[in-house]
Amino acid sequence: MKAEIIAVGSELLLGQITNTNAKFISARLAEAGIDVYYHTVVGDNPDRLAQAIQLAQQRADILIFSGGLGPTKDDLTKETIARQLGCGLVSDSEALETIQQYFIRVGKDMTENNKKQALVLEGAKVLPNRHGMAPGMAIEKDGVQYLLLPGPPHELEPMFENEAIPYLLGVFGKQDIISSKVLKFQGIGESELEYRIQTILEKQTNPTIAPLASPGAVILRMTAKAKSEEEAQQLILPVEQEIRSVVGEYIYGVDNDTLASKTTELLLQNDWSISAAESLTSGMFMAELGSEPGIGNALKGGVVVYNKEMKIEQLGILPSLLEYHGIVSAECAEALAESVKERFATTFGVGLTGAAGPESHDGEPPGTVWIGIAAEGMKTASYKLQLSGTRNSNRKRSVQFALHYLIRKMKEKKELKY
Repeated sequence: MKAEIIAVGSELLLGQITNTNAKFISARLAEAGIDVYYHTVVGDNPDRLAQAIQLAQQRADILIFSGGLGPTKDDLTKETIARQLGCGLVSDSEALETIQQYFIRVGKDMTENNKKQALVLEGAKVLPNRHGMAPGMAIEKDGVQYLLLPGPPHELEPMFENEAIPYLLGVFGKQDIISSKVLKFQGIGESELEYRIQTILEKQTNPTIAPLASPGAVILRMTAKAKSEEEAQQLILPVEQEIRSVVGEYIYGVDNDTLASKTTELLLQNDWSISAAESLTSGMFMAELGSEPGIGNALKGGVVVYNKEMKIEQLGILPSLLEYHGIVSAECAEALAESVKERFATTFGVGLTGAAGPESHDGEPPGTVWIGIAAEGMKTASYKLQLSGTRNSNRKRSVQFALHYLIRKMKEKKELKY
């Protein structure tokens, strides 16, 4: 079965809200074994929506609409679909009762236009809305299934889970499931990763392999279709092992792992502690770690030393070091890491300094970043980045690279420990 998701709402096209509904629906359809080939977004315009429906009818067996079921004049989804299918709209008594009871419950008068929300396609199966007012509906016409769902995610998600999925499985029966596993990489670009695993990509069938770029990482998604989750994962396993044999050194996690979560995991597993001295990132590194549950057992604290005077006053960095080597330097990054590690008595100390941009800083071009990592019983290391983004994207990427190099350092220390 092939599905197309059509989101209706001008606010989506204007960038005022994010289309999280399509992501949710796609994931649930994959679990049910239904392929999604197209996502379409249409504004609140009946003519353009009609064109989108006509196109989708030619390439999908299931059309799933989100949004446009409300009481206002620009909520035109069901009216437009009714015209396309040549059917009428009728008031659903249960839906109308739900709407009336809502207004009684909140102590407000119900305006006449709210009755519009109780209108459903004639002959459709009504999908009750237990978290809002507008009901959903499902109807078949000329071999194509049409599902209409409300736009608000807190209404759509339970309706899709509890009403739409059972309906589709009842119509089409159990399909092969689609299961994925994601490998996450740092320290290697998307194009280089694809080049390194080219021979693996060329022979892919089931599972398929898709390299993707995302903020802070490169992702490789392996997707298999099989009778069960277990069978799909068994198909994925040998492909994953082959990929790891080629580029495993760059893999930091899988699926929902993040650099911060993997850092936290390693710190807690080994009873290690960490502190940070931040210049260009101004606390962003510690904030990223601070979002992880349990990090309070490892993150002792740190300092933001944004200017030269604070580096000297708060951390005791030698003025001669800063004068001779500069603030944007390996020596400064290492001194920051070593000093904060000593002052907070932690296993690891991280120092970040650089020229975030858009202007040069201390004679270094924008995007120049130095990361220092000091570790108990190990030689202090520094890493240079030459980034080319905006000021804030450079700062965010610096944090991600710092976590990446820290994970590498922790893995080295773990090997020494055992």
